[in-house]
Amino acid sequence: MFISGVGEDVAQGEVAEYYAGQRAAWGFLPNYAPAFSTRPEVARAWNALNLAVRGGMDRRRFEIATIAAARARRSTYCTAAHSAFLRDVCGDEAAMVAIAEHPDGAGLSEQDRAVYRFASQVATDASSVGQDDVDALLAAGLTDTDVADVVFAVSARLFFTAVLDGLGAELDVQTAGRFAPALLQSMVVGRPVGVSRAGDGPAG
Repeated sequence: MFISGVGEDVAQGEVAEYYAGQRAAWGFLPNYAPAFSTRPEVARAWNALNLAVRGGMDRRRFEIATIAAARARRSTYCTAAHSAFLRDVCGDEAAMVAIAEHPDGAGLSEQDRAVYRFASQVATDASSVGQDDVDALLAAGLTDTDVADVVFAVSARLFFTAVLDGLGAELDVQTAGRFAPALLQSMVVGRPVGVSRAGDGPAG
């Protein structure tokens, strides 16, 4: 990473609590965690926003929109992490593979493809979105609330990807190790996979 965050061995107070929570969630301390160690209140606010957005919409749609945004912004970290969530949390390996093999979303079902491409458009150039783009989602079966949720998911992701890539955080080897090499390669859209750190085993 480009800045020196607080080390886990010397972390105290809110930073130590944040690290403990991240380690409990992932099974290891993610490479991105030190990026927030100078401002743990920002980490708390981000977590609250992310949970609010994710908790208010279909989880599978959240992951598809998030992957689209991550790929559009060339975030290897978020592309791989949320591909794993789509497969392991949502139980949809087929959609995960379809995106990996066709990064433009062409391999997805009609509705998923519409969500994916709209999310990519919002992530790339939100000012280009017009009523016809929203109407296409409505025609695919989404509601106004669903459309807003996709925009919320993408917008929240843009903050996180900018923090991670702006400060140089690289994808954890533990997450990378959850994919076959060829599949992982399709997810390396920006920064490379990081290096292992002493004391951190594979994620459970």
